[in-house]
Amino acid sequence: MKKIYRIGLSLAVFCMAIMPLAQAQESLSYQTPPKEIADLVNAAPTPLVSFSRSGDFMLVLERAGNPSIEELAQPELRIGGIRINPATNGPSRSGSFENVIIKNTRNGQEQQIKGLPSNPRLGGFSLSKDEKYVALTNTSNTGISLWVVDLSTLEAKQLTDEIVNGVYGGAFTWTPDNKILLKAINPKRGNMPKQPSAPSGPTIQETSGNAAPSRTYQDLLTNPYDEALFEYFMDAQIMLLDLNGGKQAIGNSGLIKSMDLSPDGNYLTVDLIQKPFSYLVPASRFPYNVEIWDIAGNKVKTLAEIPLDEVRPTGFDATVTGPRSINWRADKPATLYWVEAQDGGDPKVQMEEREIVYTLDAPFTAQPTKFASVGYRFRGIYWSDDNFALLNEGWFASRQQKVSRINPSKPGEKGTVVIERSSDDIYNDPGNPVFTTNTLGRSVLLRKGDEVYMTSEGGSPDGSMPYLSAFNTKTKTEKILWRSQAPYYERVTKVLNADATEFVTIKESTDIQPNYWLVNTKRRIAPMQITQFAHPYESIKGINKQLVKYKRNDGLDLSAIVYTPEGYDPAKDGRLPVVMWAYPREYKSAAVASQVRGSKYTFTRLSWGSPIYWVTQGYAIMDQTEMPIVGEGDEEPNDFFVEQLVANAEAAIDFIVEQGIGDRNRIAVGGHSYGAFMTANLLSHSDLFAAGIARSGAYNRTLTPFGFQYEQRTYWEAPDVYNTMSPFMNANKVKTPILLIHGEADNNSGTFPIQSERYYNALKGHGATTRLVFLPHESHGYAAKESILHTLYEQHEWLEKWVKNRK
Repeated sequence: MKKIYRIGLSLAVFCMAIMPLAQAQESLSYQTPPKEIADLVNAAPTPLVSFSRSGDFMLVLERAGNPSIEELAQPELRIGGIRINPATNGPSRSGSFENVIIKNTRNGQEQQIKGLPSNPRLGGFSLSKDEKYVALTNTSNTGISLWVVDLSTLEAKQLTDEIVNGVYGGAFTWTPDNKILLKAINPKRGNMPKQPSAPSGPTIQETSGNAAPSRTYQDLLTNPYDEALFEYFMDAQIMLLDLNGGKQAIGNSGLIKSMDLSPDGNYLTVDLIQKPFSYLVPASRFPYNVEIWDIAGNKVKTLAEIPLDEVRPTGFDATVTGPRSINWRADKPATLYWVEAQDGGDPKVQMEEREIVYTLDAPFTAQPTKFASVGYRFRGIYWSDDNFALLNEGWFASRQQKVSRINPSKPGEKGTVVIERSSDDIYNDPGNPVFTTNTLGRSVLLRKGDEVYMTSEGGSPDGSMPYLSAFNTKTKTEKILWRSQAPYYERVTKVLNADATEFVTIKESTDIQPNYWLVNTKRRIAPMQITQFAHPYESIKGINKQLVKYKRNDGLDLSAIVYTPEGYDPAKDGRLPVVMWAYPREYKSAAVASQVRGSKYTFTRLSWGSPIYWVTQGYAIMDQTEMPIVGEGDEEPNDFFVEQLVANAEAAIDFIVEQGIGDRNRIAVGGHSYGAFMTANLLSHSDLFAAGIARSGAYNRTLTPFGFQYEQRTYWEAPDVYNTMSPFMNANKVKTPILLIHGEADNNSGTFPIQSERYYNALKGHGATTRLVFLPHESHGYAAKESILHTLYEQHEWLEKWVKNRK
């Protein structure tokens, strides 16, 4: 962030020399928006719900509100692409819960857990296999401890001291006999490394000439001291705990990336990070060994030695060579499966058998079995039993998805394709499978013979109407068993029985807070409401909301959600200032791009970044304004980015004006991240708007030269595209006031804070009207209450000055 100059009267002469700089800076404490907006921000958050595997009960998790800026300002290490709180040996930025309630699914009865820690910051909830216990973590200012709740007595007790190593991935898992495997801080790791007073030498990187394209990443290692810190905080020891507090070390300590217990509880895979580390990619791409241990910690086998992933071909369909996606089969006691690319990970290589899936049974002494092959990239397997599974594959470049029915008892036998579709096509999406729990305690497909139960978003020209179906994998047809009905948006969240006639839904409407309901289609009884979550936004219950549809100048169908103030009538009340909020998306099909997304019946939920707050200030809001960018066949969407983006905006403006709602001369456009990038481009290439708001965006695409968003080509392959799409390169064209907001600690790939700083400088240098606000300690999404309120204050002041009261 730029230095802020404070100039006293005694420096009047000096002031004259630096006046332009002084006028461009200001020191401002945190501000708050109008009370109507602030009250909505401060509304109590709605609890989250997690179901037991049986579905007999749910955990109602009560959330804390937004943290304070003091909490966000605690010491933080940013190394290896992760952010660590050195005081707790855990993540520095994670949500938590302050209470947990047990609620019976069938009668709604609630029971409060007793004995939880004071000032709790709870997380990591996990049920034991027999669902008699819940394990969870509690984070204090000095560390993370493990707690257990006995569900028969509803008593919580602390199981360990603050020894949990929560730096990377999951920290614990249940064994089938109600013990817990814990990733603990290595008790022998010693003291935290001290930063040297002076460097021992320069930091050097070298390449031998092999191409190593890589997307931009934040928070990478930068020097040997960072490496030492990374080793120190990642150093972990697996321990086996019993519920009486006993513990024993399992296996050797190391830089444990993850651990995964076999369904029978006799083996576990352990991923151990190795050197050399990298200054170019995050820890997720560091070299690691995959070892198989028995439950006593003895190494049975090194399954794979995964090299440093700095060098891979370009494109979103590119991948690494060697084993990846190593997992346990859910339907077997101890069988591993994984996939290996046969094309060198290069999507440009044409192969019919692009990937091979292998399996290996305990005791892991035999050669792997070739289980299946796919022509796209492997996307996972949904297991059922030894005679039935669904194999998923997909190809990003064409947006193709394929699901095949396979017989696991016949490895290598070609499956039958049961679903083949565009992954963007929501009108023809049969949805995702419903799962149940098998005798091993693992999630497997809920099915009846050839039929697999599925839940779908139910996309349609009238918006989403979710449904539950039985999908027949032989006839490739679906039978809808239940569907959401207007004027509600309702979807199945948990199926409770084998024939999918009893299930729990979450039901909402425009002004009805989402709540959980018990539905039984077989007994034909009225649904029963299980939860009673209160409406958090009483002050805006009466606002108007409608899903609107209109056309682009080339005939493409578009849509948006329009909000207007309570009681507003265009004929009587006249035109309103408008806030248009959007996020562009790329498509390979015009037909798919024109599909209606969202529903007019969803609850009006406010997040910190929502534009809906300004409906309380007399604005009309166009939210989720569709901004599709289409490139069909061999054409790439971004070759037409600017012209299609402007056409999208023109169509939206024409619609809101023709409806008598919007004032054409008082329309603002805004967005976050890629939406900020969109905003800056619209202001560069049109004069359609009165003002723009761009939060946490990227504005110079040459700083992300190996791809961005859905652009697969590198800068050197498509320089004109990168330059044309970069608002920085077109800063001289911006004549519309634009507000830039950015978190100083943005960790999102590509949206480095320097993007906003350099763009602001370019705008200022060409005489644009602009304001740059950096939020201390904030990441890509803003968290502290002070930051959120101040962001809304900045946006409000900008809209009032340049839009509502535009002269």
